[in-house]
Amino acid sequence: MSNDTDVPSRLFSIDPATDAAIGRMTRRDHCACLAVRSKKGVPFVPNIHAEAQDRSVAGWGQVTNLIEQLARTAASILEPSAQIPWEDWMRVITLPPQVASLTNVVGIRLYGSHLRRLPPEIGRMTSLRELDIYTSYSLHWLPYEVSRCANLSVSRMSTRALYGNKKTGLPFPRLSGPIEALLPTTCSVCDQPFGERTPQLFWTTQRVGTDDVPLLVHSCSSACVDLIPSAPFGFFERPHRGGGGIGMPIA
Repeated sequence: MSNDTDVPSRLFSIDPATDAAIGRMTRRDHCACLAVRSKKGVPFVPNIHAEAQDRSVAGWGQVTNLIEQLARTAASILEPSAQIPWEDWMRVITLPPQVASLTNVVGIRLYGSHLRRLPPEIGRMTSLRELDIYTSYSLHWLPYEVSRCANLSVSRMSTRALYGNKKTGLPFPRLSGPIEALLPTTCSVCDQPFGERTPQLFWTTQRVGTDDVPLLVHSCSSACVDLIPSAPFGFFERPHRGGGGIGMPIA
């Protein structure tokens, strides 16, 4: 196992790590959201990916063990595909909440993954500087908690797979009540327990690293919603609940 002490300065170029990831990955079994949207004349507002992770698959145990080992060794790079056979890794659709323990990790490499979501615990990774989810075509959004990673300054992602992308026209799914598979333990904004309050779900687009990214917010109050910054120019300005016509960037 690598126990890197620093992130290569060109982590997101076609360097040996990226070349190796390309050699391991397969494009099969990604979701069909983009393919369905591309069919002319078919009205389509996608459902948010809320599939439960099958914890009986080999990959889940392997990625959990990997994260625990990285925490013990204070490693600085998380790259599951370099340590887990691809046929096992591609069955993992989210990362374990134990990523919160990776306070020394400065770089996450998820090139070509089959992840559907990242856990809100990513916001506990206080040293995170670089996030690579390029060609992870089933990953359409990130949790708002990623905005807590104050050092995150570089990202690489396939923006055409993101909700609200101007070129693909992939709308934001409609949001209503909480979804168990996505529910964080604390408010996305103030980081306080919900208690008896029902989490309120909203979409917002914010700058993450070097990309404008759709983020899912679980808010405990309207006051916390008001604290969410306005989106960058060209996107729906204030938090919204998605649906047809609302998730498209404003011209």
